[in-house]
Amino acid sequence: SALGPGGLSRERAGFEVRDVHYTHYGRLCTIETPEGPNIGLISSLCVYAKINSMGFIETPYRIIENGKVSMEKPVMYLTAEEEDTHYIAQANADIDKKGNFLVDRLKARFEGDFPIAEPQNVTFMDIAPNQIVSVAASMIPFLEHDDANRALMGSNMQRQAVPLIRPQVPIVGTGLEGKAARDARIQIHAEGNGVVEYVDAKEIHVRYDRNDKDRLVSFEDDLRVYTLTKYKKTNQSTSITLKPAVIRGQKVKTGDFLTEGYATQDGELALGRNLKVAFMPWKGYNFEDAIVINEKVAREDWFTSVHIDEYELEVRDTKLGEEELTPDIPNVSE
Repeated sequence: SALGPGGLSRERAGFEVRDVHYTHYGRLCTIETPEGPNIGLISSLCVYAKINSMGFIETPYRIIENGKVSMEKPVMYLTAEEEDTHYIAQANADIDKKGNFLVDRLKARFEGDFPIAEPQNVTFMDIAPNQIVSVAASMIPFLEHDDANRALMGSNMQRQAVPLIRPQVPIVGTGLEGKAARDARIQIHAEGNGVVEYVDAKEIHVRYDRNDKDRLVSFEDDLRVYTLTKYKKTNQSTSITLKPAVIRGQKVKTGDFLTEGYATQDGELALGRNLKVAFMPWKGYNFEDAIVINEKVAREDWFTSVHIDEYELEVRDTKLGEEELTPDIPNVSE
């Protein structure tokens, strides 16, 4: 955020500050930003970006030596300033298994420009095509075919999705859904290899395979009891409730999902449902941005979500006696 103490105010920030800059590449998402008065002042980190010890945002690149991509060397993280003197190739540049480029000339980035460069002049290469965007924008399939304004709306609206009681994993995904669900750290994972001994709606018992050496260094029992979160209120008044994703006697491996629910299914992010859509006029009811939806959607609870609200009420002791708490409407006879 560019706001706050020592930063800008919404009123003073002009177009230059809010605009996309070439140094944002791989560091701050060029798509995900609010639509209102905060546009361009609040941004999200890109998928592979990290903050160094000095507080600068770095992004990783593959190293290119003598026109050949180094497959052995680890990626190098660069700040915007360090990157400025280098020619950087695109992530989708064609290379063979040994790291040699299959073309004589490459599309590259240099400062704010996009020159055509020869492989021997290029020193770094992007690590992935989605390096330029945030996690939310990376969830949009075929993002490169979308208008930037609509992609901005899509990435922002994903954050507003409420957890459904019957979610579905998207048929068309980008491959990042599993990582997003795992990194949310709401689901319960298996801590090792073992067998599920007991399952009900509230508890899962797993007996882990431990050898004598493990037992010597660990004070924990082989049997772990996991208590599932049930109808817990969030700050947004939605409810976190987990369901078992395993059955009794099932063998589990390290990292396997033991539960699902709260916008996940089969260990992947599931924010909505897969509906069958027809592009056709329907008696004018779907004029412009209106849509006609089958009654089955409501009847079968496809888009139903549970919300928990907390209400507090004071029952006072007045001169006329104690107040009474009742669901009946006052001064209305039955």
